Amino acid sequence: MLSKQDLNQISARGISEEMVEHQLQDFKQGFPFLKIEAAAAIGNGIFKPTEEEVKKYVADWTDYLSSDHSVVKFVPASGAASRMFKDLFAFLSAPYDVPTTDFEKTFFDNIKKFAFKKALCAECKKNDGGCVCDLTKAGNYKVVVANLLEAKGLNYGQLPKGLLLFHQYEDGPRTPMEEHLVEAALYASTNGNANIHFTVSHDHLELFKKKVAEKIAYYEQKFGIKYNVSFSEQKPSTDTIAANPDNTPFRNEDGSLLFRPGGHGALIQNLNEIDADVVFVKNIDNVVPDRIKDETVLYKKLIAGILVDTQKQVFAYLRLLESGAYTDAQLEEMVSFLEGRLCCRKHDVKSLSREQLADYLRTKFSRPIRVCGVVKNVGEPGGGPFLCYNQDGTVSPQILESSQIDKNNAEYMEMFKNGTHFNPVDLVCATKDKNGNHYQLPDFVDKNTGFISSKSKNGKELKALELPGLWNGAMSNWNTIFVEVPIGTFNPVKTVNDLLREQHQ
Repeated sequence: MLSKQDLNQISARGISEEMVEHQLQDFKQGFPFLKIEAAAAIGNGIFKPTEEEVKKYVADWTDYLSSDHSVVKFVPASGAASRMFKDLFAFLSAPYDVPTTDFEKTFFDNIKKFAFKKALCAECKKNDGGCVCDLTKAGNYKVVVANLLEAKGLNYGQLPKGLLLFHQYEDGPRTPMEEHLVEAALYASTNGNANIHFTVSHDHLELFKKKVAEKIAYYEQKFGIKYNVSFSEQKPSTDTIAANPDNTPFRNEDGSLLFRPGGHGALIQNLNEIDADVVFVKNIDNVVPDRIKDETVLYKKLIAGILVDTQKQVFAYLRLLESGAYTDAQLEEMVSFLEGRLCCRKHDVKSLSREQLADYLRTKFSRPIRVCGVVKNVGEPGGGPFLCYNQDGTVSPQILESSQIDKNNAEYMEMFKNGTHFNPVDLVCATKDKNGNHYQLPDFVDKNTGFISSKSKNGKELKALELPGLWNGAMSNWNTIFVEVPIGTFNPVKTVNDLLREQHQ
């Protein structure tokens, strides 16, 4: 099936022939649905801290930052903003010339409220001889949109979200990239340093570097710290082969194999290369202006405090297990901690011998740890927190996407529909063992949690393979704690009109 030319193409991407064969097999077999015990809820998989507990864990984080630890803020930022402007692209190609849909009317009625308004005016004057207001008064609405989206103007239709102007301040507008620099200073800086890592697409790397070079001195002076900003790209070796509907390799017009990005799950490789004691993970578009940042900062410190407090206890238990000088009562205490704090349960744990129990605990504690903020479900699309069965028969917290759930299982669909919380991508991670050695994160991926979607290329239907997602299957075998955080900490920008929400003004 694969020719010598194919094998050369595969090798050039850093992918093995075995991996491609495995992916083609995945297309044929599909992926198994997960076995679910319950949707996580407060008291059953989700921790809701009291005011006193919030204070305690925030203090734990403050103490942790005062000692010699490395912290990195990891921001997936490779996505283009084209989907943000889907409705405006549709307007450009529509048979009418004035705003007609509710979305179009809302955009133009409020155009003065966007942080990019001044920059857009400058482009309109340069290219078409009038400001935004003049052009709209004359009925030239599409000219304004063209200056916003196309290369002759701001080119927002092709830029990454991280480089768009989101928020207006007295000293000028800010991009999401800058808002993440500010956040890093407020909750993730140690010893006068803030480390932040952006994953970006190859096409946008130089633009990001240029913007950081323009802005970094201002924020260093503002916060009295030094920033260490780094970048990585999604590796070609994490791309996946595309298939025809009959599961044979899809080929380009020149006969070469088609490879596609493997989804955000590929970023587990990028995360694996981050050398830090604690890593915050948060999406590029989930940022707010300074006036309402306090809540975000507080709860970031809270989940980080829970993380380092948990890790401290886990390491103490591992050292005790390593010593062999533990009592039966201490083993029972460890089981209670595993089931209570980490919500990892084994139904037949009482049937294990003393030695088997110690081995079981050692295995479960010897894993990366993540604390995930989850928010109350308000109908936003996205994955949710569940308690799921693992291949070893244990039950543990997992973030599930709808594609991982058997839609023919009425009980599971009811759980998904009525889940009380969802995943806003608000994680803090500890990726080192008790000796300070970095875990190899790909070892903790559940490879059975990818999924297959239908796409097309040049009018031809194809099947695309998504790797296990970064915060679901790629972290499936981590120790996980779900913590309820306020909905005010979740303010994503999915469409340009989301920037008109009160939280972004």
